Amino acid sequence: MRNLRTVFVLTFILMGALILQAAAQAQQLTVQNEAGKTSVLTRADIEALPHIKVTAPISNGTETFDAVALKVVLERAGIGFGDTLKGKRLASCLLAEAADGYRAVIALPEIDPAFTDKQVVLAYLKDGKPLDDKEGPYRIVIPDERRKARWVRQVTTLKVVDVQ
Repeated sequence: MRNLRTVFVLTFILMGALILQAAAQAQQLTVQNEAGKTSVLTRADIEALPHIKVTAPISNGTETFDAVALKVVLERAGIGFGDTLKGKRLASCLLAEAADGYRAVIALPEIDPAFTDKQVVLAYLKDGKPLDDKEGPYRIVIPDERRKARWVRQVTTLKVVDVQ
């Protein structure tokens, strides 16, 4: 009976550890640069970056998001902007991929304040609460866009790709 209890406790601990590991992986964001080098950012990495609040209109009011400028997230993964965004790199774009297979493209100059005043952010809270399973853990938010087709939910991967 004692051995059975020990096996039960060990199984329970192992299952808990596996659940925690799966939850941590679900909070990870993979970023791939033009050369194919991959960086993995954890939720702690993202929350440690300078964050901002953005308010965006919806059909019956507004939503406020706690977010990180997408440029900052990409820079954290080693992707350059500013003076390095010129020449052939102007034909590069960001491919945002979601857990459900949805994908959208954003041109790199749309993310760089040297080119535009448009805000493009990676949100992790909405109205002060974590994004729910339908939206999160991360979501691209572009407050000034009329159609929200590039507001990718459940973002898992960001890839910089060349347009040829």
